[in-house]
Order: sequence, then C-alpha cells, then structure tokens
Amino acid sequence: MIWRFAEPWVLAFFLPAIAFMIWRYRRMAKQMPRIRFSSLDIVKRAKPPRRNWARHVPIALRLIAVFLIAIALARPQAGARGVNVDSEGVDILIALDVSGSMRAIDLKPNNRLEAAKLVASDFIAGRETDRLGLVVFAGVSFVQCPLTLDYAVLQNLLQEIQIGMVEDGTAIGMAIVNCVNRLKESDAKSKVAILLTDGVNNTGRIDPETAAQVAEAVGVRFYTIGVGSEGEALYPVDDPVFGRRYVKQRTEIDEAILQRIAADTGGKYFRATDTEALRNIFQEIGELEKTKVISDEFVHYSDLFGFFLLPAACLLLLEITAGSFWLRRFP
Repeated sequence: MIWRFAEPWVLAFFLPAIAFMIWRYRRMAKQMPRIRFSSLDIVKRAKPPRRNWARHVPIALRLIAVFLIAIALARPQAGARGVNVDSEGVDILIALDVSGSMRAIDLKPNNRLEAAKLVASDFIAGRETDRLGLVVFAGVSFVQCPLTLDYAVLQNLLQEIQIGMVEDGTAIGMAIVNCVNRLKESDAKSKVAILLTDGVNNTGRIDPETAAQVAEAVGVRFYTIGVGSEGEALYPVDDPVFGRRYVKQRTEIDEAILQRIAADTGGKYFRATDTEALRNIFQEIGELEKTKVISDEFVHYSDLFGFFLLPAACLLLLEITAGSFWLRRFP
C-alpha cells in the first residue's frame, strides 16, 4: 500500500494557522479577569472546580477539527501498485522416446528415460508464460499432454510416462508429424519441439526427412537430442530362469538424420552422453527460446479525504453544542 498527499502544500498553510490558534489561546488564558469583592473570605473558602480541565475541551475540539480539515484538503490518497504484463509466449512440445532401448542404465539416476524425465521436469519448472505439452513415441506416437499452462498437470503426466506404454520401435517421423499437427494452429510467435531419442527410425508410415519438410513448411523449429553413452551401454534383460541380468549393447543413434531435421527446421542438434550434459542442453534450449515479457507498472490511487472531513465536522458540531450547554461561559 502506498500513501501520499495529492495537495501537500495545503499543510504548509494550515500548520502555521493551528500554531497561531494555540499561541492565542494560551495568551488569553493568562489574562485573568478582575472581579471586585467586599470581602475575600468567601473566595478563600471556595474550592477549585473538580472539572477544571473541561474548560480546555472546546479549544481542543476546534484544533483537532482544523487539523483534520487540513489533512482532508491536502487530499490523502492510498495507492495499490499493479503491473500489466504483455508476453510473447512460446509454444513448446517435448517429444520423448519410450522405446525399449531407453532402459539402458548409462544415465543417472536409473536409465535414459528417467534421466530425460528428470531434466524435462526441471525445464518445465523454469518456464512461466509458455504453453508446454508432451508427446511420447516408440512404435507409434501419441500426445501425452496437449499444450497447456497448467504446469502441475503437465508434471503429473510426465511422471506417468513409462517404457512399454506403447508397442516397441522408434517412429521418429511419426513423432515429428504429431508435434507439427499440434503446433500448426498455434498463434505463438515461436513454435518449438524438442525431440529426444536414443535410436534409429525403424517404423512408421512417414520417414523423418519428409516429416521435417512438413515441419519446415509449417514453421515448427525442432531441437533434436541424441541421448546415450558412446560405444556400448548396459541394458537390463529379464530372464524367466535366472531373473534380471545386464548385457552390453551398442548404442545406435542416427545422428545424421537428427542433424538434418534440426538444420531443415532452423533448430539445433545436441548429443547427451550423461545426465549433466542433458541438463545443460535443456538449459541452452531454454536460453535460445526466451519469452519476451513487457511489464508496465502503475499505481491506482483512491481519495481518503472523506475519512478526515466527516470526523472534523462532527468535532466542530460537538464544540458548538458543548459551548452552548455543558461548558457555557459567562462574561
């Protein structure tokens, strides 16, 4: 809350007037009237009045009333600060690979998918005015969460993503088309998709090159991320006889096609061999896709003079009433 006087110069005029009233009253109080008595015995026997203080009440009421009037004329105001925010938001879809190869445990805390979910969650938490959504893909692709500003719902749906929720495979082209279909009707200034995969396109009705051309035509920019350690990585295998065991498999990422998708759509390709590198990649993408926010701060003031003027009028009325009845003075 902000307080101010719209006409503060009024106080400079009234304060000397109030000081003069106090000085004049004190001077008049010292001028005691003279009364002749034939004898002073009756005066000596007289007791001082119990309510001697009451003689100061009228002038006190008048001074307080004048002071309140001065404040009212100075127009006291209370202001509330507000901000108009105009933002040019970005629509961002995160497409996550949930194929079986994402079980590889070369990224902390557990496997590639869990690392991607952790970093994506931090990325979502760092956005404020952007619409975000989720697309998952393996042998087929579908929208896990449409574009939304409800980040809490988005975070919950992100945590529900699991390997095996769709048939296995890697349909990169279908994931691109799914993102484009969701973003083509967007009115956002920037339409972005972050595609994360650890494999090679091996299924789907549309190949990645054709899907990238569609994305370019619609104006959707793709940042592609190849995730997985160099060389070989450990994969869990559940054996019905010996239980779970881990085997080494070669990491196969079609970096050439991911680079091409990014280049054709005006994005950028990244390679993440560990969780920290993946986190840095998402931070860099966040810096590249900053939302422009324009804020206009203002203060709305409300006049409060009525809260002072009404009590002043009541005090003046009380002074007149008291002076005419209870505190009447005789010459």
